[in-house]
Amino acid sequence: MATDSNAQSSERLTDFGSERVRWSEKKARVRGVFDSVASRYDLMNDAMSFGLHRLWKRFAIARTGLRPGDCALDVAAGSGDIALGLARRVGPTGRVVVTDINAAMLDVGRDRLLDAGLVRNIDYVLADAEALPFRSAAFNCVTIGFGLRNVTDKEAALGSIFRVLKPGGRLLVLEFSRLRLRELEPVYDFYSFQVLPRLGSLLAGDSESYRYLAESIRRHPDQDAMQRLLEAAGFERCTYHNLAAGIVALHAGYRL
Repeated sequence: MATDSNAQSSERLTDFGSERVRWSEKKARVRGVFDSVASRYDLMNDAMSFGLHRLWKRFAIARTGLRPGDCALDVAAGSGDIALGLARRVGPTGRVVVTDINAAMLDVGRDRLLDAGLVRNIDYVLADAEALPFRSAAFNCVTIGFGLRNVTDKEAALGSIFRVLKPGGRLLVLEFSRLRLRELEPVYDFYSFQVLPRLGSLLAGDSESYRYLAESIRRHPDQDAMQRLLEAAGFERCTYHNLAAGIVALHAGYRL
């Protein structure tokens, strides 16, 4: 027992919102968050972003460079709105693979894409971003929208994505980032830590998951640190574009 206790106490720690948790616990904690909110995920996205998340995702999809017949991968696909745009770009001769580590979110995304009439060119895979179960150099483009923040080992995930990209392929990471207008910080903090949990309680019956959301954004690397992570993973020509004054950023990197 003493040995087990010592092993647990020495295990690497990581952020889960404002908490420090054991490295091995985070995936289960994140899975619990999204199990809780899956059925109201789209409603909450609209409410908390005033619908702007749709424009941010449209902006990302427009920069995929995808053409009919291409293959695309959407990691941490959630309710499938980015995957929907990818499928329309690659057309019936192309292929989109939709992955998420959370089965409940994957089911929500599958239902959404089925409702949109997209069946034949989409595959659904329950997969961990840190160890994608696909052959190397399989995809023309990989997207991950508002998901990298929740990954325990971001370096491993970026390395896994780099491996499955074709030479010349690109990665697009759409993620909450760091507000660039300091005068708005008090308003943004009040909205994040006071309004968001109340919205979560009212609309999704879950304030704690949205408190985690606000806390996890503050723990995520800012724009420049995120770019360095992409470069360290081997991506080249890395850039980012701030949206909503930096509340969100779209990062791009290429496997050349």
